[in-house]
Amino acid sequence: MSGSGTLVQVKRLLIIGIGAGDPDHLTFQGANAIAAADVFLLVDKGEAKDDLTRLRRDLIAAHGREPYRIVEARDPERDRTTPAYTAAVEDWRSRRAQIYASFIADDLADGQSGALLVWGDPGVYDSTLAVLDEIDAEFDYEVVPGISSISALTARHRVALTRVGRPVHITTGRRLAAEGPTADDVVVMLDAACSFTGAGEDHHIYWGAYLGTPDEILISGPVTEVADRIRAARAEARARKGWIMDTYLLRRAPSEDHRRTQNK
Repeated sequence: MSGSGTLVQVKRLLIIGIGAGDPDHLTFQGANAIAAADVFLLVDKGEAKDDLTRLRRDLIAAHGREPYRIVEARDPERDRTTPAYTAAVEDWRSRRAQIYASFIADDLADGQSGALLVWGDPGVYDSTLAVLDEIDAEFDYEVVPGISSISALTARHRVALTRVGRPVHITTGRRLAAEGPTADDVVVMLDAACSFTGAGEDHHIYWGAYLGTPDEILISGPVTEVADRIRAARAEARARKGWIMDTYLLRRAPSEDHRRTQNK
């Protein structure tokens, strides 16, 4: 309530996870959130990734409730060549925060709900929530979980993410290259350098790209046997589409001592 006694309605953002690429990944909660939104912000990543924007538009058309508006903005470029990786990401996040802040200030009226449709799950390997923390504005937001690429990967390969008594480490290709596998089960996101090739002979890999889309690619097997095949498939797909999103589970085979312990 303002000082004049007038009730001020807070602006609200809906951060909606839409899944890894299959329109059927959208949950009932996600569909209801899309229907509740007044304005949608679509951040365009460029012509090469038009299909990412197209899925969002299709979901809005299928589940949005008229009258709604769509606001478009161009995603800031991130310096992918600098060795100062963390600083480049922080700079990109700050510029993305400015886009979100402008959307809240200029495109949402008091009491309206704006929506951001986030690939996968907003709470798993996504920067949206961290970017929102940088915004100095009066608004509320709600997070709607979605099917992550990790869930899609393990489902498509028909394997469980966890094993009895074993931790799972989620990391990046950059960290895997620097540190090697830090757990018996390691999930790696967006590994442009194919750092899995440094894993030992006792490692199995479950790899997937464009999960949930018509372009989906799945390869699994002992790393020493399928590494070259994955590298070639990744390079061909990236050259053909102009971009790639891939994820994999790197799994170390249990030792004989662990097998005996588990069988007791």
